[in-house]
Amino acid sequence: MASTDEKNLARTNSLSSVASSDAEKSKALGVDPVAAVPAPTAADPAAIGIRAYDADTRLRLSSLLPWSAASRRRKALIDLDAIATKPSVFDDPNSAALYQPPPEYENTHRFDPKARWTVREERGLVRKVDLRIMFWAFLMFFALDLDRGNLSQANADNLLADLKLTTNDFNLGNTLFRLSFLLAELPSQLISKRVGPDVWIPCQMCLWSVVAFSQFWLKGRSTFLACRVLLGLMQGGFIPDVVLYLSFFYTKTELPIRLAWFWFSNYFADIVSAFLATGILQMRGVAGAEGWRWLFLIEGLFTFVIGFTSFFLMPPGPTQTRARWRPKGWFNEREEVIMVNRVLRDDPYKSSMHNRQGLNPKQIFRAICDWGMWPVYAVGLTHMIPVGPPQTYLTLSLRNLGFSTTETNLLTIPSTVIGGGTMLLCAWFSERINSRVLSTVVLQLWALPLLIALYTFDKNTSQWSYFAVVTLVTGFPYVHPIQVSWMSRLSGGVRTRTVSASVYNMCVQAGAIIYANIYRKDDAPLYKRGNRVLIGITCMNIALYAFAFFFYRTINKRRDRIWNSWTKEEQEHYLATTKDEGNKRLDFRFAY
Repeated sequence: MASTDEKNLARTNSLSSVASSDAEKSKALGVDPVAAVPAPTAADPAAIGIRAYDADTRLRLSSLLPWSAASRRRKALIDLDAIATKPSVFDDPNSAALYQPPPEYENTHRFDPKARWTVREERGLVRKVDLRIMFWAFLMFFALDLDRGNLSQANADNLLADLKLTTNDFNLGNTLFRLSFLLAELPSQLISKRVGPDVWIPCQMCLWSVVAFSQFWLKGRSTFLACRVLLGLMQGGFIPDVVLYLSFFYTKTELPIRLAWFWFSNYFADIVSAFLATGILQMRGVAGAEGWRWLFLIEGLFTFVIGFTSFFLMPPGPTQTRARWRPKGWFNEREEVIMVNRVLRDDPYKSSMHNRQGLNPKQIFRAICDWGMWPVYAVGLTHMIPVGPPQTYLTLSLRNLGFSTTETNLLTIPSTVIGGGTMLLCAWFSERINSRVLSTVVLQLWALPLLIALYTFDKNTSQWSYFAVVTLVTGFPYVHPIQVSWMSRLSGGVRTRTVSASVYNMCVQAGAIIYANIYRKDDAPLYKRGNRVLIGITCMNIALYAFAFFFYRTINKRRDRIWNSWTKEEQEHYLATTKDEGNKRLDFRFAY
């Protein structure tokens, strides 16, 4: 029998022949094969595949529509038996040694810079990863949002009146939740990096689910606020933990749309929970308890089941899927080789740390002081403020308009459907035009005219007119997944990415604390003053996104000018001797 090495050599030779065939097909179709597959380069290894925005946008826009000639030509070029291996720094002998995975990296034994695979193999493997890894991440986030969002449905069942709480008490509860969530972000991420997200994430879920179903026994203001704090502390860090975990399996071009589907579970949970709440809240009076108590209990127990099961369905990494209850693992040796090499060819810095390697205080401080991330932190802080208050107060606003509990829960569904659709559309649009700024500023452009309309409403406005506008406001395109992926691209290394994910989410939670206090009791029910503030912040956000665009564009142009002025020997000397790390390196280019 042929050895494994002989089989791989035969496969590589076969794929090389396929590559020649692909080049001939490309010429026949009038496409330059050299232009279709860029030559390997040592520059910007963490951003291989991110093309310069100015040069590439016109090409992407030309094939944006599925019926366009460029789009049809792209589809015609797809050959399932063609080589799918992307050019990388490992194709250049001079730079390959500089990015060789260290021995302590958990996937080093599957690293092979000469490995080649076909489009058919890669697509089949990605589908398999989607089913095994992505689907469970979706389900875990679904459980999180059931517990995080059911307070809104409980409000529709007179939770505030039953517990003798005021609107300001409700605001305080939300503020304490966000604050504790914020404070838990970085510690949670550091614990996850030390023990592994496959261990810490299930622990988090089990812990917060106990607090969630314990809300069945709420007595008043004190217990309500205490549960809000505990839920924030237990849930904080869950999202960046999962994002870091997914980055083990996906390339940076695959991650944005999957993060969009990950956050789509948020909308899916809103829809499902609206129907669940419609039924569960009818249990008011069962065993002498209010309907909202049963809502907390049932959905909290569901999360506990998901959390406990996660201990058995989350492998530590691509080459660590074997366990006592899964002796054969999920992937064979060939699939593990493809997974490891496709991810490292996309971003060689992902091998810089073991998946159970912690960070020291100096590394944390340096990551926080990384000024290259500050524009994204700034937009993370403010981008949700314009739409946050209308979303938080949607159910209360609908009740104030005279709708019943059942009608209120059902009327939240249209905005959820619109929001989920626009979020997926923006994520797709982001990758098609290769611009993070243009695809994320959409939220502000969406919100501005609607907030102006909301500001003009008075007490004589029809309740259905108000419902239509507030539904569109709360059905905003949720660009947070794109910005999380953007932040990951800008990090330029696992160390920075670990901390920056937490800092970014802390900024988002800080923004939530701000918008939780914009609508005040003395401004109800139309919140004129609050809406005026939201309009001003929206205008500020548009300017902030413009600043981020030109900030990163200017830095890239400056680095291009310096890098291109050097000889090849000078570039190689820099790569071999530089002490610059991550996005501080002159061969790194910021995505914008």
